[in-house]
Amino acid sequence: MTFRAFTLSLVAGLAAACTLPAAMAQADGALAQLYAPRPPAGSSFVRLVNPLGKAVSVKIGEGKVQELGGASLASPYAIIKGATPFTVTVDGVTSAPLEVKPDSFTTLVPQLRDGALTFQHLDDSSDAQNALKAELRFYNLAAECPQGELQIVPSGQGLFTAVAPNEVKSRAINPVQAELRATCGAAFSTALALPRLEPGDHYSLFLTGTASAPQLHGQVSATEAYQR
Repeated sequence: MTFRAFTLSLVAGLAAACTLPAAMAQADGALAQLYAPRPPAGSSFVRLVNPLGKAVSVKIGEGKVQELGGASLASPYAIIKGATPFTVTVDGVTSAPLEVKPDSFTTLVPQLRDGALTFQHLDDSSDAQNALKAELRFYNLAAECPQGELQIVPSGQGLFTAVAPNEVKSRAINPVQAELRATCGAAFSTALALPRLEPGDHYSLFLTGTASAPQLHGQVSATEAYQR
């Protein structure tokens, strides 16, 4: 064996040795996910998003108390027993019993009026799942913005247009790196860079703020682990 052939063989062996633990860890993760407890059929998935501009504490059903604000506007989806009423608590105020459809995904937007806690229900369920692509969801939570828009920077190409207040639109995309901005009329938010998304990921973009000062927040969607 020549010295060059020996060197190439050694490098290949080291590369295989380095990638083997990573591959084993990935396989272990896939097996763990495959055999993890799964919620029963008919379960509902519910999360809360906080567009209020200040941090709030929230509790969904029998889940734990969470702080929502800053970089984390939305909670993970809580798993709710199908067709079963549940309550949501925001900053110590508890709602009347709520109910959502079985086998559905719902985002709740809190509204506190005259001491009563109510919610706008936004349907996150999707009939067209594509495991080879990532999904973007754009929420217009700026009540003063009658037609929210999400654009690619710097081209200004619209990904979502004419999105009404408390409306959500979604689309599947190839996982790419890009910068996005929200607009309300002639006003623009600060540009937001998409994180590295993998096929099957769901990424939420929330338009908040006012018509003259829109803000854009982004967050990868997650679901709480199911506990039997």
